[in-house]
Amino acid sequence: MVIPSASPTRGASDQPPSFDPRALLMKLSVGKTSQVYQAEESIFSQGDVADAVFFVQTGKVKLTVVSAQGKEAVVAVLPENSFLGEGSLAGQPLRMATANAEERSMVLRVEKQAMVSLLHKDPEFAERFLAYLLVRNVRLEADLVDHLFNSSEKRLARLLLLMANIGHESKPIPLIAKISQETLAEIIGTTRSRVSFFLNRFRDLGFIEYNAVGMHVHSSLLSVVLHD
Repeated sequence: MVIPSASPTRGASDQPPSFDPRALLMKLSVGKTSQVYQAEESIFSQGDVADAVFFVQTGKVKLTVVSAQGKEAVVAVLPENSFLGEGSLAGQPLRMATANAEERSMVLRVEKQAMVSLLHKDPEFAERFLAYLLVRNVRLEADLVDHLFNSSEKRLARLLLLMANIGHESKPIPLIAKISQETLAEIIGTTRSRVSFFLNRFRDLGFIEYNAVGMHVHSSLLSVVLHD
């Protein structure tokens, strides 16, 4: 999953530093539309026809899935400069997840054929887009391992470090945007009360500082992830 960060998302982004999708997408003269979504507004729903790729220009977008038994899980919270719905390019007929704006967000919709045409016509864009998807895939694999083998405390610490861009080549984010404890709990697969307990513990140990605006994560939080 891709985790939210200050704007996005979620802001820290996993894409290569030189990848400038905004400029490259501006090359499209047809097949694209931009729309502003308010918080909680749906961009697309699980089961919809997958006929376009989306790009988060501003704001954050949350991806969720619902099982056949009705259980909902958060897959990712994507910050600005993130793509979503790219499964349509690989022949995915229906959306596998639901995408809702986490906050007021501007999202660019690119029709599948227009995106395919751009990938064929612009080698630089195709190369950068592929690199972006590979990094996203590596991140998803790491998230799966995290859920399988790490405690909820370590998962929360890792999530906060990712949000703050600590441990990556790109520059750390001084203040990550405010995110609810409920959303953090959904992402790491635990309860809100456990998240609250761990956040207070991290704060008491001097690993984080937070207020009504956002959160500052110190690199010392790495000790929680590295400790066996």
